[in-house]
Amino acid sequence: MDDELKQSVLLKKGAEASLYLSNWYGKKAITKVRLPKKYRPEFLDIQIRSYRTIHEAQLLHQAKVAGVLTPLIYMVNVSEATIIMEYIEGVQVKQYLNSDAKADCREICLKIGELIGMLHKENLIHGDLTTSNMILDSQSKIFLVDFGLGEKNVELEAKGVDLHLLKRALQSTHFSIWENCFKDILAGYRLVLGVELTEKVCEKISEIEKRGRYIEERKQ
Repeated sequence: MDDELKQSVLLKKGAEASLYLSNWYGKKAITKVRLPKKYRPEFLDIQIRSYRTIHEAQLLHQAKVAGVLTPLIYMVNVSEATIIMEYIEGVQVKQYLNSDAKADCREICLKIGELIGMLHKENLIHGDLTTSNMILDSQSKIFLVDFGLGEKNVELEAKGVDLHLLKRALQSTHFSIWENCFKDILAGYRLVLGVELTEKVCEKISEIEKRGRYIEERKQ
């Protein structure tokens, strides 16, 4: 694996893992490697990285079963905490929404809401919902990527946090259009989960925001 990575191109170095553009039997692929953390005891570090690698692969598969487009997994190497997966040809939704070509912005956001609704219907939490982790391909299909912080959780709180994080990401990245974007995302979400459950999740978002404001006020 080390020799293969030397021939790969580093795309992103994150706090938990690095992403490489690599080759898998003639196909472009993404290799995600969870690198060792020297501050952790070695045996614990291996356990954590192995668990998170297996868990992310499972979530990617479960999301696909739920009807959400995710990269195909080519290989999982638990001992090296590595996942090799399909490279999705396309642009980040972040780039698309910030471009001048976003004529179908509403349609894109409705679809994003539907995809999140499909996840939450199966109690799958993405954990890092940002438009950077959504890829729009040439056929206008949206793929969700990077489930490294995801989990299976039945609680409304978890669903509220998932959408709250997306709302915050929209506010910071797409500040001129975020309100309409989030409204359309909730409309798509409502199509999948219905009015009653969507309202309950929105109430959770409001609670989370109030808690955040309270904490900030206490700090001041």
